[in-house]
Amino acid sequence: MHGIELTPEHPVAEIVDRAQAAERNGFDTLFAACHYFNRDPFVTLDRIAAATDEIRVGPAAANPYVVHPVQLASQVATLQEVSDGRAVFGIGPGDKSTLSGLGVERDKPLRRVLESFKVAQDLWAGERVSHDGTFTAKDAGLEYDVDGEIPVYVGGQGPHMIRMSAKHADGLLYNASHPDDFAWAAEQVEKGLADRPDERGEFEFAAYASVSVAEDAEAARELARQPVAFIASGAAPPVLDRHGIDREQAAAVGDAIERGDFAEAFGAVTPEMIDAFSVAGTPEDVEARIGEIMEYADGFVAGTPLGPDQESAIAHLGAALDRTTRE
Repeated sequence: MHGIELTPEHPVAEIVDRAQAAERNGFDTLFAACHYFNRDPFVTLDRIAAATDEIRVGPAAANPYVVHPVQLASQVATLQEVSDGRAVFGIGPGDKSTLSGLGVERDKPLRRVLESFKVAQDLWAGERVSHDGTFTAKDAGLEYDVDGEIPVYVGGQGPHMIRMSAKHADGLLYNASHPDDFAWAAEQVEKGLADRPDERGEFEFAAYASVSVAEDAEAARELARQPVAFIASGAAPPVLDRHGIDREQAAAVGDAIERGDFAEAFGAVTPEMIDAFSVAGTPEDVEARIGEIMEYADGFVAGTPLGPDQESAIAHLGAALDRTTRE
């Protein structure tokens, strides 16, 4: 996978233009980020599907707490129809600090994600579904046919979520940016694959890294503060310890996000957090880091912010991925 994430924080027309640029620059998969405070990802993906020819399109990571899983399955199935079979279902439990602002309790996230995509797969297969687990569905079904296979990629970071995805899903979108994290995650993937039934087919371990690239390294790193704040605030203590990041500093970032004080949260991001939780710097810096990550991963998704100049960033990243995977 040569993937890219676009966040609908800008007008949809601008996101569509960037999607077309991504397709021209060799990206084969495009994910629209799913946050309640941005524009609707499925409306955005519909417009992208209409304006592109081959690139796969999907949400990442769609949240089965914010949207009922049956409704989510129908939204993805509709995307499969309007894109002529190019839909990809990225699903994950969401950001705990962000969900708390909606009064949503993220209870049993692994079960919620697993049950959600299993129910979706049954619905896409034309089955009627009754389910009583982390959510309830009674004789639910889609009143239309779903053509083709829709691959499921789980957005996860913890060991149990990673292993579950390797056993049950088509792929993992591992949200990390440092080779040390990928070395650890690769071990978890192998444990999950040991329990994977042969009939489930191949599995793709994809890096889902926050990338910021520009000729001016400091400008690229400054832009990385925003996504890094969310990543650092949700990072598990062992991950923080792996990179020598003070737990109290990360907690302070998360507290500011929960209060909605994003300026304070972004300002509290340290250089160590940027190094650990983003791929940020010059095109040469970024290409070198991608190469290190690809020692462990099967595919790479360049996540936002991408860079101060989006068009040039997309071109730089398309070329870097081509060279890295070709070599």
